[in-house]
Amino acid sequence: MSDVLEEKQVTLEAVGPAFVKETMLEMRAKTRAAIHAIAAACKPGMVEEDAVQMARDLLAEGDMIRGWHDVYVRFGTNTLKTFGAESDPGIVLKDNDIFFIDIGPVWGDIEGDGGDTFVAGSDAGMEQCATDAKKLFHVVRKKWEGTGMSGKALYEYAIEEAKSMGWELNMDLSGHRISDFPHEAVYAGPMADVEFKPSPLIWVLEIHIRHPEGLYGAFFEDMLLDDSYFA
Repeated sequence: MSDVLEEKQVTLEAVGPAFVKETMLEMRAKTRAAIHAIAAACKPGMVEEDAVQMARDLLAEGDMIRGWHDVYVRFGTNTLKTFGAESDPGIVLKDNDIFFIDIGPVWGDIEGDGGDTFVAGSDAGMEQCATDAKKLFHVVRKKWEGTGMSGKALYEYAIEEAKSMGWELNMDLSGHRISDFPHEAVYAGPMADVEFKPSPLIWVLEIHIRHPEGLYGAFFEDMLLDDSYFA
């Protein structure tokens, strides 16, 4: 790595005094547990806006102080929406439907972030989409773990892998920093722009795939960590 690139990495991966590995991993566990608790409470017949409020209430009950980004629960066709885009109003979760959850809670001084996709009923296409979002996450994560590929190269790889699986990758959701709050004071840009290999624990890999005919999408997000954390 060139001296200039190494200096850039040191700058963009800077953390504050509250950053502790064990605490970051604890927040990761709390985030993923919250995602599954929210998912378990999402039932067919529920309106998306009510699900978002329910998710906020559950996080508040878990002593979340704030979110560094908004709470997203996307139902049906709203799973095609990119980060920050407003959902179409009044979407109801159907008996056979797909939905995803994306949360960025802050507990104490430490950020959590994660997302996952779930299926109500038994639509085979939706189940495959949800499965493939997670599968692609791990394909790209393993490429990161086993190579010196940069964030930029990893997402170029992810685009082609998604295409080979029959999906389109949404590059508006392309990974980012995470750390003690607020990471955006150090770097607010996407991981897909960095030209060095992202370090573990302080970057999250985001995978948002879409049906090529615009029927639905699926999302999976977690920290960049080695295989031992996904056993």
